[in-house]
Amino acid sequence: MNGPGRIQVFTGEGKGKTTAALGLAVRAIGRGLKVFMVQFLKAPDTSGEHTAVQSLAPMLIIKAMGRKGFIKKQGPDPLDTRMAELALQEACKAMLSGSYDVIILDEVNIAVNLRLISVQRLLEFLDSKPANVEVVLTGRYAHPEIISRADAVQEMKKIKHHFDKGGKARKGFEY
Repeated sequence: MNGPGRIQVFTGEGKGKTTAALGLAVRAIGRGLKVFMVQFLKAPDTSGEHTAVQSLAPMLIIKAMGRKGFIKKQGPDPLDTRMAELALQEACKAMLSGSYDVIILDEVNIAVNLRLISVQRLLEFLDSKPANVEVVLTGRYAHPEIISRADAVQEMKKIKHHFDKGGKARKGFEY
């Protein structure tokens, strides 16, 4: 990598946070960098990106570490909390391994918002970031302390969406 690694955040209510992170990953791969993405709230083989990137391995590895279904906002299930902690540990292991130039924590902001992991735990992760590694955090509801720590923050803003009129998620477009 040329220059120091930075911390980037893709947040907001609009679509495109994971897509922007994947676009960054493809650009990085095109320059010979290796990318590791851990997905906090997605189960294996549930999104189009899981099969699409197989041909990019080993330059891009995606590890989906969530489970199928939705997490209730009333209080996290202990299993979801454990899975989020394991996902953060996996991201930390990859980041500290020296094998990757870019680490993407997909939907980590929602994991913090749902109290699956604490903002303090995520800040500790960022504190352990080697100087030459780029870290990208995605998901709605980025915590103010994470925004403050980041070098760049992009907010995706929804103007209009077919979900507003009862539209369903479509394979290949929303997942």
